[in-house]
Amino acid sequence: MKRVDDFRLRLGKHELVPIMIGGMGVDISAAELALEAARLGGVGHISDAMVMTVSDRRFKTHYVSQKLKQYKFNVASTDKAVVQFDLKQLEEATRLHVGRTMEAKRGPGLVFINCMEKLSMNAPRETLKVRLAAALDVGVDGITLSAGLHLGSFGLMADHPRFRDAQLGIIVSSLRALQLFLKKNARLDRLPDYIIVEGPLAGGHLGFGMDWAQYDLATIVREIQAWMTAEHLDIPLIPAGGIFTGGDAAAYLEQGAAAVQVATRFTVARECGLPENVQQEYFKADEKDIEVNQISPTGYPMRMLTNSPAIGAGIRPNCEAFGYLLDSKGSCAYITAYNREVAAHPEAKKIAVIDKTCLCTHMRNFDCWTCGHLTYRLKDTTHKLPGGDYQLLSAEHIFHDYQFSTGQQIALPERTAG
Repeated sequence: MKRVDDFRLRLGKHELVPIMIGGMGVDISAAELALEAARLGGVGHISDAMVMTVSDRRFKTHYVSQKLKQYKFNVASTDKAVVQFDLKQLEEATRLHVGRTMEAKRGPGLVFINCMEKLSMNAPRETLKVRLAAALDVGVDGITLSAGLHLGSFGLMADHPRFRDAQLGIIVSSLRALQLFLKKNARLDRLPDYIIVEGPLAGGHLGFGMDWAQYDLATIVREIQAWMTAEHLDIPLIPAGGIFTGGDAAAYLEQGAAAVQVATRFTVARECGLPENVQQEYFKADEKDIEVNQISPTGYPMRMLTNSPAIGAGIRPNCEAFGYLLDSKGSCAYITAYNREVAAHPEAKKIAVIDKTCLCTHMRNFDCWTCGHLTYRLKDTTHKLPGGDYQLLSAEHIFHDYQFSTGQQIALPERTAG
């Protein structure tokens, strides 16, 4: 029976353990988690979601407070068009976050950054270009383009000296999305170095509609593989979403995948950026406690725990401090929903907004508990402690379980006291 360790991922000159840890934001795929993946010979991701907020938390900068001070006059306004990010500060924050991570990297693996197109920041093209260029400037090994089609993102990097040097990949959830991306970028004569195919069981935002359950990752992967073979394209394919055991991963590798991307099991690693109290919520969740809803202002369905504090919360929009989802006109679907409820309940001291959520604030506060479909199986990967909590795992233990286990076996960690 094959194991993941019987295969290797080849990206450029690198030969890697074919395990990639997904880029979970906001700072859930923390630098410590990505660095462990690289040390163990795989690929780790950090995320550039709300990078200025992450910089404040990690490096004691003051980007958020400075932005809020600059736009405090606009807090009570329903029009957020004036609220802009300082591009120089955005560059500084990205350089700090990525640069410090790369300086700490050890081992034969790679560290990539996950870059989300849906973080439009009231200047989609300008802010995306700064984030991409700054990450390349400070030596990130690769960039994974996510949360959108990214039809123009290669073009934003084309004049960068590392455009043909760094590993650049794209996340898609359908053959059609891949075809659109390749057609749009054909003039640049630069194919992606890898393609992550994310299925309907993934965590967070999904590349499907509310009919997500009608789709199947293995079927999508086979469809893309067949098309690429017919087109004589040799690009590593990396399935993602619902790959819970080493046996699951090895099955995809035996069928021609170059690697697998995994994330859910690493949410309960000590190196993960989630607070421990939230990790315990993940452990305790049953399948009925996981939902796919439409509360994200991005327009994408999103999978999360049903008891997430973000669901139904009617907090005032914090765009002056954050505002990462403001579109090119300074609008956000949550602002519209919030203003509607305020107008409908003018005397209420506290309102509820059921259909959308202030994603920036709740992600920043770890109150939007996004998760993969198989989160309910996390309790089976560790020990329940006498007090009722579950024992956290090390990233190394989880990584090695994927790498060396066979079939549906899951290796439990050595039991700790307490």
